[in-house]
Amino acid sequence: MTDPDPALVSPVFTVDDELARELARDCVRLEISEGVEGLRTLRAHLLAVIGGSPGPPGQMLHLDGRHIDFGRSLRVSIGPRGTQRHVFDGTLSAIEAVFGDGEPPLVVVYAEDALMRLRMTRRMRTYRNATDTDIAAEIAAEHGLKADTDADGPRYDVVQQLNQSDLAFLRERARLVRAELWCTGDELHFRDRASREGTELTLVHGNQLLSVRACADLAHQRSAVVVTGYDARRAAVIDEEAGPGVLDAEVTGGRTGPRLVERALGASTGYRVREAALTSAEAAAWARAEMLRRGRRFVTVSGVTRGSPDMTVGSRLDLRHIGAPFDGGGYYVTRLTHTFDHIHGFRTRFEAERPTLNEVA
Repeated sequence: MTDPDPALVSPVFTVDDELARELARDCVRLEISEGVEGLRTLRAHLLAVIGGSPGPPGQMLHLDGRHIDFGRSLRVSIGPRGTQRHVFDGTLSAIEAVFGDGEPPLVVVYAEDALMRLRMTRRMRTYRNATDTDIAAEIAAEHGLKADTDADGPRYDVVQQLNQSDLAFLRERARLVRAELWCTGDELHFRDRASREGTELTLVHGNQLLSVRACADLAHQRSAVVVTGYDARRAAVIDEEAGPGVLDAEVTGGRTGPRLVERALGASTGYRVREAALTSAEAAAWARAEMLRRGRRFVTVSGVTRGSPDMTVGSRLDLRHIGAPFDGGGYYVTRLTHTFDHIHGFRTRFEAERPTLNEVA
């Protein structure tokens, strides 16, 4: 299969709801990245002189403030005609001029989605009688964002935000209960993986899937995870454990990391010590979340496609022709970067994970 003509998949830029054809014309490289921890980012390299002359420039393009200026809203779509998809919506946050040796000058534009507001707000605060979803909803409202929350977790008597940005704090709360954080437009999402909607794609190595690397690794697998603490009200020690059954509930077949590590290397218990639980409910939720975090990453893949505009963090992948232990569905995209340039055209680089390895004869 030949690659599409770059002209057919070049990105479409919209600035403050106005189509910016000049940005598409002069874009020589585009990178849009996101991960399960939230904050989608964009970096666009724009040719700053007509004709690409490497000599001393006259008046440079894209520095007159018409389209490129701080605080402008920026939307980007990309993909071949008929399958073009919206892949970025954010605010322009940085402008860079680059003058290389013997190369035409560039203007590099940086933008971030609405979670940028949370990244730039640092607080000291105490939340009382709240769940993690309550906290996420309150922070979203303070930044003028709608909240979409659906994550299991305990209710805390007291939660403290100690000199952290709102984004770092929400990422920490999400990590504790294995929720995922992301933003679409003006809506903040704080959800369990199971309730996150995502596209489903089948990728065949040698066709749409250009390259892939798959690995099953027992190094970070544990047969059990324990969280301890002290309950002052009951004057009792807290000791909660999560075992392989937590992961078994998410799979329908294959070999999981917690089961394999015990069989291959013997019983192995992980202790979560970064946080001290104050109730048994907290400890049980955190132990379960840590077992899921480790177990879901038993099998990891990284790959490059010919450009998959439908792929997002949260997409479910069915990978074909990548070896009997790794073939099949169940892969969950945890990180991706859409790129465009005039040499390779449109590419999508992704990382994904799966909790199981196929049974082999």
